[in-house]
Parts: sequence; C-alpha cells; structure tokens
Amino acid sequence: MTPTSTSALQALDAAALDAADPLARFRDRFLEPEGDPVVAYLDGNSLGRPLAATAERLGEFTRGEWGQRLIRAWDERWMDEPVRLGDRLAEVVLGAAHGQTIVADSTSVMIYKLVRAALDAQSGAGRDEIVIDRENFPTDRFLVEGIAAERGATIRWISPDPDTGVRPADVEAVVGPRTAVVLLSHVAYRSGFIADAPAITQAVHRAGALVVWDLCHSAGSVQLELDAWGVDLAVGCTYKYLNGGPGSPAFGYVRRGLQDRLRQPLWGWMGAADPFGMTESYAPAAGIRQFITGTPPILAMQPLAGMVELIAEAGGMEAVRAKSVLLTEFAAALAARDLAAFGVELASPRDPAERGSHITLNHPRFREVTAMLWERGVIPDFRPPHGLRVGLSPLSTSFAEVEAGIAAIRDALAELA
Repeated sequence: MTPTSTSALQALDAAALDAADPLARFRDRFLEPEGDPVVAYLDGNSLGRPLAATAERLGEFTRGEWGQRLIRAWDERWMDEPVRLGDRLAEVVLGAAHGQTIVADSTSVMIYKLVRAALDAQSGAGRDEIVIDRENFPTDRFLVEGIAAERGATIRWISPDPDTGVRPADVEAVVGPRTAVVLLSHVAYRSGFIADAPAITQAVHRAGALVVWDLCHSAGSVQLELDAWGVDLAVGCTYKYLNGGPGSPAFGYVRRGLQDRLRQPLWGWMGAADPFGMTESYAPAAGIRQFITGTPPILAMQPLAGMVELIAEAGGMEAVRAKSVLLTEFAAALAARDLAAFGVELASPRDPAERGSHITLNHPRFREVTAMLWERGVIPDFRPPHGLRVGLSPLSTSFAEVEAGIAAIRDALAELA
C-alpha cells in the first residue's frame, strides 16, 4: 500500500485510487458486456469475467491443436496437460513445487476423492472421524456426510462464529486419536475470513490426522504457500478468481510424501499406469497422475491457462493480494459511511489481514435489494438469510466500480425505506 493510495483510501477517493493502481492497466484485458452495460460487477468471487483473449484462444485451439492434429494431439500434448497446467498453477498461485497438482474433475469430485483417500489411508490406525465446520460450503458438508455414511465414519462438527471462521483453538478442541481427516475452507465463503492455515495444519498433524483445504475462495485472491505450510491435500475451483469460465475444471494438490500412501477411490483409465494397455485390472499411475479419473477436459483448461499467465505478468500473487486488500478496505469504509445509517452491518472480519477478497454486508431486505441492483447493472450476490456479498477480483475490478456499487446499494435501501 503506497502513501498515495493510503491517503486516497482515507479520503475515500476512487479516482485517486484508480490513478495510483499499478494493476489498473490489466482491466482492459477483460471483456465488457455489450448492449446490457454493467455498472459494477461485484461477483468475481462467484464467476470471474472472461479474458478478452479467451475467445481468440479457444478459436485458435479449435482450429489448431484440435482441428489440425485431431486424435494425434493426445499423444503429442494433451495427455500431459493436466499435470503441466497443474505445475504452472502451483508455481504462480499455490506456492507449491512441481509434481503435486493436477487440473481435472469438478470441485465436488476432487474433494470426494481426496477426503475419501485420506480417510481410507487412516482407517487402519483406528481413525474413523472426519472433522468439518457447520459454516462450510454446502458441497463440502454434503460430501462429508455422504462419505461418512458410505464408510461408517463419524463426523465431528465445529461451530465457528459465522462472521469470522474456524480458528486453531476450534480445531484443537475436536481433533484427537480417532481423527482421520479435517476438511476446512481457507477463505470462508460467507464472511471472507482467512483461516490460519499453517497453525491449523500443525494442530491437525499433532493429532496424527491429515488436512484437506478447500481453496475455492483463495486461489487467485490471496497468497498461498502450500509447501511451506506443510499442507497435505487441497482442492480449488478455477471459475472464480482464476477466470476459467462456468464449470471450468478444479485442481487437486497432493503433497509429494503422501502420493505413494494414498489411493484415490475412483479408478478410471486416465489415472492408470498404462491407460492404453486395456489391462484387465487397475494399477495406478505413479505420482500425481494417479489422482486423475476420466478423460481430462482439455478444451475447458484453455481459459485457465491464460489467466495463470496474466497473474504472472501482473507480478504474481503478492501484487494481486495488495490490490485485494485495498479494494476490500475501500468497500468496507464506503459501507460504514453510506450504509450504516440504514442498519447495514459488516459480517466480515474488520482486520484486512483476516479477510479474503470479498466482504459480506447484512440487512434484512438485501434479497430485495440484490434483485433491484441486478436490474440496474450492479451485480453482487445474495446468500441467505440476509447477506449481500461484494466480491472484488483484483485484476478486473476498479475502485470506481466499488464506489458505484455501494452508492447503488444505498439508493436501493433509501427507496425501500
């Protein structure tokens, strides 16, 4: 945060913040809607804007690798694409060495595979408990309930403060000799709270268990150091801050030291040691590749590949995170100035060091307000019971957009009042 931007933030001066923003030039790399103008896009934490180059990239891929090389492209390049792109994502975004990350499957499928694999690996030691928090995203909770029912495991629930999230003491209070695996979100999907991943990972390890981190609201918005933190397993989507597009594939991280110990439960031909051997029985591939199941979505990986390179060009995750902090600080300050009089409350951490790239504002009429805003080209999202999330994607969001969005929320509340 530069002195110029600090003073501009204190003055709540969007124009000065945009003028001082070293990442402002990257906003032109993203497509703007035509014919139905968007005044403020505040939902980058649900679906990122497409890169302008994505349409051209997909066209080139269709005309080139797919159209010209046809089936030969599998032998020439595509078989290695899940690991090659995973390595680049790990290098630029995840803070991880090569050989530990793949791009494949959906988030739900990948979480299932890694949680199930961790539980099965621990069951021989008499560990039959899965730990998760009640504020976690529904997919995470539903998957854990399904795995527990399938494997006869017990769920130990954490009930954190919904305006913040899970802290190390919360984890230490529930883990023990029967804990097999802990599944937590690094950035809480409601509040935006950033969990202390290094401390929680250490607490889980002291109990002899494994940890799976959900990075869906982290990857591309906050700095991650998976290797340095000693993380066992991690999963994240790529359509939020990584701008991979609707339904773009997830990624999975498996620490190198665990790859020979874990066996993922969905045995598919692309994760086999000899995919084209048409063997009678399954033998897993060596290394991270064994965690692939079916045919990887090569076409759907192309937008993600472009966004990873854009993050690298912008100076990496340190630069992205610095902009994210300024954006959420600005949004929170505007909300305090313009919305508090209407009874709006901040339902996110006040300390930016504990906050990801979105804030949640609470008001009993925000369901109505969100519908009004969408009609006016201002697009946040709503999360029951009465939370309006302001999601700020650092490379595509301007401070002027944030200012316009908060002003629109104020005007809608005034009309309803």
